[in-house]
Amino acid sequence: MNMALICMGRLKEKYWRDAAAEYEKRLSRFGKWETIELPDLPEPTNSSPAIEEQIRKKEGEAILAKIRDGDVVVCLCIDGKQMDSVQLSAKLTELIDTGRRVVFVIGGSLGLSQEVVRRAQLKLSFSPMTFPHQLARIMLLEQTYRALKIAAGERYHK
Repeated sequence: MNMALICMGRLKEKYWRDAAAEYEKRLSRFGKWETIELPDLPEPTNSSPAIEEQIRKKEGEAILAKIRDGDVVVCLCIDGKQMDSVQLSAKLTELIDTGRRVVFVIGGSLGLSQEVVRRAQLKLSFSPMTFPHQLARIMLLEQTYRALKIAAGERYHK
């Protein structure tokens, strides 16, 4: 397994960093896991839709610079496909079996640029609800770990 997470911003609070480190340690037993944190761009107060689009575009350029030509890209998007853990396990197994690096992408607070979304082979959603990016990141790590445990035929609490 060769997987990566590209995300905007870093985990500021210790409890988020601790949770991420724990799941990244657990994931490492299945293969290579890399987390790439990119700096958030400042969002002016009461910014116009045009300014927000410029921010998304700049963040998108930074994200795309970290994606390799052969990568399989999975974007977290509110309008993405929702799956249960068993379905996610099957999908990740399918993607991993291509032998290519599987790259998850979590955008900034304004979401992902259309260029990044177009690059994705899969748009994934945890829920129609909106979650803080820190929580979405931990949820992604946990669900990826759960999916890999399921794929390996190992027991995992339901």
